[in-house]
Parts: sequence; structure tokens; C-alpha cells
Amino acid sequence: MRMGGFVSFMENRMMPIAGKMAEQKHLQAIRDGIILTLPLLIIGSIFLIIGFIPIPGYDEFMGGIFGEKWRTKLLYPVGATFDVMGLIVSFGVAYRLAEKYKVDPLSAGAISVASFLLATPYKIMFTPEGASAAQEVGGVIPLTLMGSQGLFVAMILAILSTEIYRKIIQMKIVISMPPGVPPAVSRSFVALIPAGAVLVVVWLIRILLENTSFESIHNIVKDLLVGPLSVVGSSLIGAIICVLLIHVLWAVGLHGAAVVGGIMSPIWLTLMDQNRAAFQANPNGELPNVVTTQFFDMWVYAGGSGATLALVFLMVFMARSKQMKNIGRLSIGPGLFNINEPVIFGMPIVMNPLLIIPFVLTPVILVIISYFAMSLGWVAKPSGVSVPWTTPLLVSGYLATGGKVSGMVLQAVNFIISLAIYYPFFRLWDKQKVSEEKAGTASDTAVPM
Repeated sequence: MRMGGFVSFMENRMMPIAGKMAEQKHLQAIRDGIILTLPLLIIGSIFLIIGFIPIPGYDEFMGGIFGEKWRTKLLYPVGATFDVMGLIVSFGVAYRLAEKYKVDPLSAGAISVASFLLATPYKIMFTPEGASAAQEVGGVIPLTLMGSQGLFVAMILAILSTEIYRKIIQMKIVISMPPGVPPAVSRSFVALIPAGAVLVVVWLIRILLENTSFESIHNIVKDLLVGPLSVVGSSLIGAIICVLLIHVLWAVGLHGAAVVGGIMSPIWLTLMDQNRAAFQANPNGELPNVVTTQFFDMWVYAGGSGATLALVFLMVFMARSKQMKNIGRLSIGPGLFNINEPVIFGMPIVMNPLLIIPFVLTPVILVIISYFAMSLGWVAKPSGVSVPWTTPLLVSGYLATGGKVSGMVLQAVNFIISLAIYYPFFRLWDKQKVSEEKAGTASDTAVPM
């Protein structure tokens, strides 16, 4: 396929489909609702890092100052952030979806949280000291289902409850108060019938499921949805497919990470939290997952999607074209913090048949290398610490592995590999730009006859 045909195919075939996906209300609400958890997870991760600083004698030093149980008390904020992830997502997804439907988002969020709690059985299994078998304890909210294990249920019920809520509101089956009533009170009464309808529906679903072998919606989602998606999302093949989709969408000018992330972020967050729990229990033990949110952010997307930090360095230090030099200088600052819109749209990479090749190929190669390096035990796996995606290279690799130097080494290796992949394509593009600049200079200096 010629370059013109390729661009035409991307514009006429891919862009309309990708655009519809990017504008889908529910995917946008899931993405924005999950983003609501990120500041809290980062705060919790800071305490997790402080609790397990890999310095000889650190534990004894802290114990001597703050007492024997210093780590338990230090990690209180970790539980208060990671362990309520599902509750926050329940509110956030409903809030964002209600905003898109232009109904009261605060009421929608509150109803969603109530629905999530209503669908959750208040019981845990507890083994008393000295006992050999666990006993069921009722009247207790299971903390595990409020965290990452409850993410999918939280999202499903947030969407269900908000759809019922907005339908009833739009049908005007509400209690309307006189004009003189304060707006906050009026909104509360408007939400009364929709809230009642939502809770009755969720209550009936719970009662129905309690009479099946599944017993709760949490078990259904875990067995039929989370389990299969976790297998796919944590696998090498699944990671490659996701990276391909993300970068094909970017190639047509759409935020691929936002579109694919709306579907896969809950899975990767769950896998991340499993690593966090294992790391918290034993910092030197084997972690269960390679593929997590941090796997992509820290080892695949150096400089942003497409691992474009290497391309920016090539422009700054090796470009002969003035245009490439200028774009490189403008992009180096944001690129160090993994922001690459100046490169994607300024170079451009979007709709550029030449540069799309390394833009898609580089992250796929990095996924394969990083996956095998961690699976074989050469490099530490992500510890579950939620390092901000804007954290610069090397620093992020050290923090994301719980203070392991191997994380930094892999980042450096991946950066060199990115340079090697981008280099021949960069030289061709730079050469083309130099020719264009020379032609433009010649035409400007030509003397008319």
C-alpha cells in the first residue's frame, strides 16, 4: 500500500471507528472515575515507600525511635487509600456519567455507593487464635471487596444505577418542590424516587443471586469477568495487543491510552494491588504479576506513548534540520516528564506513514523485552507502588520496584533499544526536512527573470 493509500485508509476507515470509541460515554466515565483514585493511591504509595526503604539498618533505626510497631502505624494511610479503591470508583464513575447526561452528579454518586454497599454481603471469614477452621462473621463490611477486588462490581453498578436514575429523571417521575425551597433540599427530593427505584432493583438482584450457587454479584463478576480478563490482561500476548491498539489509535490522532485504558485500567489496577499486598506482606518475596499499570508507564512509555523520549534525544543531538532541532528543544522538557503531545502532533507522528512504524514497533519490542526480563527474574517486578506516570526515567524505575537498581537498569536498556529502533526512521525524516528547507531557501533567493 502506498503512503497516500495508507493515510486514506486511516482517515476513512480507522478514524471514524476510533472516534466513536473515544466518545463513548460509559468508557469516558470509567476512565475519569478511575482517575479520581490516583491522587489517593500516590499518597498511599509514598507511605509504602517510606515503610520499606531498602537501606541496611533502616528497620532497626525506625524501631528504636518509634517503637516495635512503627511500620504497622506508618502503613495506616496505605489501607485508607488502596483498600477503598472500589468505593471511590463507585462514586467517581457515577458522578462523571451523570455529568454527561446533565443530571445531578452528586446524587448519582451517592446512590451508586449505596447500591455498591447493598450488593455486597456483610460477612467475612475469620480464624480465631488457636482454632483450626475459619468461621463466618456477619455484620462486617469485607474490606477486600471495597478495594481492587470490587472494582468491576463498583463500575457495573455505577453505570446501572446512573442509567436508572437518569431515565426516571428524564421521564420526570420525581417529587418537585415549590420554587421557594432551597436548591439543595429540592435536589434531594428530586432524587428520592429514582434512588428508591435503584435500590429496589439492586436489592432484588442480590436476593435472586443469594439463591444461586454464585451467592453474590461479586462472585459472578470474579468468575465470569475478572478471572478471564485478568488472564488476558496479565499475559504477554494481552499486553502486546493492548499496546498495538493504543498506538494505532494514536496514529489517527486519538488518545489511545484513554480509550484502551477505559477497558483495561481496572484489570491493571487490580494486578497492581495484588503486587502491593504481596510486597507489603514480604518486600523480598515473589510478586505475582509482571503486567500492571506501572509496567507500561515505567518501562514501555519512556517519554510518553511510543517511547518517544529517544526520538526527542535524536532530534536534539543529531538533527540537521532546523525544524527538527526546534521541535526537539521544545519537546525535551515535557518529554522528560513523559508528556509527548508536542512530538506526536508537532513532528508530526499522527498520519505519518514513515514515523508510525517505529512509533508502534518500539513499545511492542519493549513490552516483550521487559516481560521476559521480569518473568525470568533478571529484573524486579513492579512492587505495586503507584508511582506517578510523570516521574522521570531511572527515578521511576527505582521507586516502582521498591528500591531495586535492576528497575533502573532495564529502563536504561530500553532507552538504548528505543534509540536504535527510531534512528533509521529519524534519519530519513530529517533528511527529507533538510531537503525541504534547502528547496525553500533556494526559492526565496531566486531572482525573477
